[in-house]
Amino acid sequence: MSITEPSPGTASANSGSNVAEQAAPPPVVCGEPAEVADGVLVIPDGRVSLVPNVGFVVGDHAVLVIDTGVGRRNGAYVLEHAKRLAAGRPVFLTTTHFHPEHGFGAQVFKGEATIIYNRPQRDELHRKGAAYIEMFKGLGPDIAAEIAGVELTDPDVIYDGQAEIDLGGHRAVLHSWGPAHTAGDQTVLVDDRVLFGGDLFETRMFPIVPYFPPADTDVDASRWITVLGQLTALDPAIVVPGHGEVTGVSLIRDVRDYLDYVRGEASRLRASGASADDAAAAIEQGARVRWDNWTNPEWIGYAARAFYRASSPPH
Repeated sequence: MSITEPSPGTASANSGSNVAEQAAPPPVVCGEPAEVADGVLVIPDGRVSLVPNVGFVVGDHAVLVIDTGVGRRNGAYVLEHAKRLAAGRPVFLTTTHFHPEHGFGAQVFKGEATIIYNRPQRDELHRKGAAYIEMFKGLGPDIAAEIAGVELTDPDVIYDGQAEIDLGGHRAVLHSWGPAHTAGDQTVLVDDRVLFGGDLFETRMFPIVPYFPPADTDVDASRWITVLGQLTALDPAIVVPGHGEVTGVSLIRDVRDYLDYVRGEASRLRASGASADDAAAAIEQGARVRWDNWTNPEWIGYAARAFYRASSPPH
């Protein structure tokens, strides 16, 4: 998701989003795919809001695309690169989760590629997709222009739990982890060494915790911590986050440590009688100091409130 999103139904100027007030670059995927490992390429996001890292896994028999960018233009740009890399071979598309900048370019792939989602992601798209289109329209004219005309796109293949794609010389394992960041989070592990994680982790950014009551409260931040522990145990050599620079497994540990900090502080402050607002303010102050080189601190409060809600009431 975006680094400056308001909640569904509150995308007016009072919610947030200062996107319209900033001279931010438009949310357009651009640049050439760069190789991060043998047969694995990434179009980097350039740290542009609402642009994901887009992945390609190029095998002898087929090419897998991971995420599309938001809207038809971005989807077409990614598909163009996929076809060039495939050179006539079949193309597969998967998305790390349903949020618009990760999967709302999928419509241009229909009929051009085999689209694969896990079942929870497909179901979440059905439940929330239309509301997220409306929310994104309120984030500023550049974003509204990209999401205009988006058609929610069903997959050709749905899997439960885990799926494996043999691309010829490269193996991609798709694994369903939600609920965590969303109800349908998916990772893609390539050749047991390159891990695409979507917004389960982002480089030098406070994690996006989409806690938007009452419209969307499916985030399970405590389970998210558990998932990050399991992903760390995979010990991937290369980690491709949803946003930010490609890095190593230490990123996953860093995000886990941050979420664990917020969980502990939210529980402690709620037990002491602090209100949700006071707890969020205190946690934000502490987190800004502790992770002083991370961007998007506006997301700290969302994380604090999600953990506050989930913590046991004071006795």
